[in-house]
Amino acid sequence: MLTNMRDLLAIAEERNCAIPAFNVYNGETAMGIIKAAEEANACVILQMYSRLFTSEEAEFISPSILAAAQRSPVKFCFHLDHGASDEAVARAIRYGCTSVMRDASSMPFEENLAIIKNVTRFAHDLGIDVEAELGHIGLAKDGVSAEYTKVDEAVRFVEETGVEALAVAVGTAHGHYKQAPVIAVERIRELHDAIPAALVLHGGSGVPDDQMVAAIKAGIRKVNFGTDVCLAFLDAVHEVDRSIIGVDTYMKEPVQAVKRFALEKIRLLGAEGTNA
Repeated sequence: MLTNMRDLLAIAEERNCAIPAFNVYNGETAMGIIKAAEEANACVILQMYSRLFTSEEAEFISPSILAAAQRSPVKFCFHLDHGASDEAVARAIRYGCTSVMRDASSMPFEENLAIIKNVTRFAHDLGIDVEAELGHIGLAKDGVSAEYTKVDEAVRFVEETGVEALAVAVGTAHGHYKQAPVIAVERIRELHDAIPAALVLHGGSGVPDDQMVAAIKAGIRKVNFGTDVCLAFLDAVHEVDRSIIGVDTYMKEPVQAVKRFALEKIRLLGAEGTNA
């Protein structure tokens, strides 16, 4: 069933686990995630990047995601990831997202604050939950920043915006890591103790299992996976027998590969059975 992000994050806080948020790009990746969530009886967030909402992809993919979520016994949230503009936020809401992220983290603190205050003002009026980012989480190819989200800034940011979730800079980055990251677990713990908003770990792909578990114990409640969803799907596509002509048949193994990956992360994050 389709639900809001707030309810899923409350479950994560109660159970001291994290809800996995998987980026999907087409019907096949979405199908693999949904199959995994149903097998594990796990609450899951399905999300799409801003660029899909500002091009034609979301217009075609969103209805199928919404239909699958509505018929499923498992709780799903449909989320805009890294909304790059207010236009992307508006389109995501129009296409059925129950939560949105507006990413203004590359802006100075005061500008980020003002942008997110404006988004929460109209999103909350529509019953839509909001995620923001404080402390810019860059690209892995550029290296991982050692500058972490400041606790005092996070306190003010959450108080003034009322966001339900906050992505924080704690030693991760987006994309494929050149070397395994080292997560600032103590900073996560400090942030968790200081603010009511759920903490989000971006750049979950490639984080060593032991560090992921430690981050969740310290207070991470949502973890994003994008790159590894792509790799699971594409690796399987490249291995399928090219003599298979029917596209639906050709895509069966890639869907299963995404499902296997998602099941692994659902269990790692402690999200199995959260739909109970």
